[in-house]
Amino acid sequence: MAKKKTAYVCTECGADHAKWQGQCTGCGAWNTLQEFVVSAAKQAEPSPRFQGYAGQDSGTGIQPLAEVNLAEVPRVSSGMLEFDRVLGGGLVPGSAILIGGHPGAGKSTLLLQTMCYLASQMKALYVTGEESLQQVAMRAKRLGLPMNQLDMLSETSVDTLLQQLQTHQPRVIVIDSIQVMHVDGVESAPGSVSQVRESAALLTRFAKQTNTIVLLVGHVTKDGTLAGPKVLEHMIDCSIMLEGSNDSRYRTVRGIKNRFGAINELGVFAMIDRGLKEVKNPSSIFLSRSDEPAPGSAVMVIWEGTRPLLVEIQALVDDSHFGHPKRVAVGLDQNRMNLLLAALHRHGGVHLGDQDVYVNVVGGVRVNETSADLALLLAALSSFRNTALPQDLIAFGEVGLSGEIRPVPSGQERIKEAAKHGFKTAIVPKANMPRQLPEGMKVIGVERLQEALEFGF
Repeated sequence: MAKKKTAYVCTECGADHAKWQGQCTGCGAWNTLQEFVVSAAKQAEPSPRFQGYAGQDSGTGIQPLAEVNLAEVPRVSSGMLEFDRVLGGGLVPGSAILIGGHPGAGKSTLLLQTMCYLASQMKALYVTGEESLQQVAMRAKRLGLPMNQLDMLSETSVDTLLQQLQTHQPRVIVIDSIQVMHVDGVESAPGSVSQVRESAALLTRFAKQTNTIVLLVGHVTKDGTLAGPKVLEHMIDCSIMLEGSNDSRYRTVRGIKNRFGAINELGVFAMIDRGLKEVKNPSSIFLSRSDEPAPGSAVMVIWEGTRPLLVEIQALVDDSHFGHPKRVAVGLDQNRMNLLLAALHRHGGVHLGDQDVYVNVVGGVRVNETSADLALLLAALSSFRNTALPQDLIAFGEVGLSGEIRPVPSGQERIKEAAKHGFKTAIVPKANMPRQLPEGMKVIGVERLQEALEFGF
């Protein structure tokens, strides 16, 4: 009987430990070690090496850095410009891409549409482990997708799958999902830390050594992070999150990690009866405002990846009926909102300590940059004073703790985007003032928070 070996793996960083302990020595997290058993015989075997298709040599040996071929890697279009934008221009051969999202967000729908398009150009294989082949075929028929060229396989064993791939030799593969795959040599249940790690490692190595595009579907936890070991995100080349609630018509695809392009790139899709349809002008969606000005509403220009995006931010300030005023932020960092309200009191002379403050970014967009600071304070003050801001006003800029308005990157491109959508006035940091003003637009450069409040009202 083969000798067994027990190992303990951290669910946060993937570090191995010989025995259980309360704190992981790799990342310092507490109570994150999970036990699993590996077979010593399997572990001693050399890892399989995949040969490239058609006699392709996957190993290049040691090379000087100056002699590395700098030719641009050819990209494969997914058939959707918004998806290509998030990927950095398209799919790169030999890359491993992880797509995560909540149940029902549309991960399988997006990949099925992409695979049906790619199947008309190259050999494509869709591997499903959660659904039956009939369920996938029914979805493709409902969406009206071409079904005659895409190959399907229902399999959960990575070892069996790799044997099939050596025979079939596809150029692009979808694994739906990585949490149901398992490796025979690892004696733990599918979805465990060890199974997810080993399955992803084998599939990623296969992608590199055969120049195959591998798309992995990943589940998320209740707090919205990818399930499985943290090392999973380090293995793959590109990590993408598909965001959006089931009751919302729109979905956003955001690049979290990308070795072949910019991170935090955003793509916007609309969920219709024919699947996901890309939205060419996202700003027009997020700016669907009422014709009459309303207090507590302001428009800002945020920067997502490589393009500006106009988004409306709404604030509601009301008397607090309890001892501790509420602070709620949706789409923004709540701690930063509290910081900005303190700066508003100190440098703007507006006290909101006895008021409930609710802030929401319209359209379900998540704002991660500081350019929304000025628009947030203008919206909050507009609601507090019950005075509407002008409909054709936009604002952006970072607010410092000493009351200064700091510049933000790509200020001129933000102003041009606002002028394109018909805005006539912009309150921006003085350092972001453009050399040449857009035609018909008034740009006000401010250095202090007090100046911005005076111009806004």
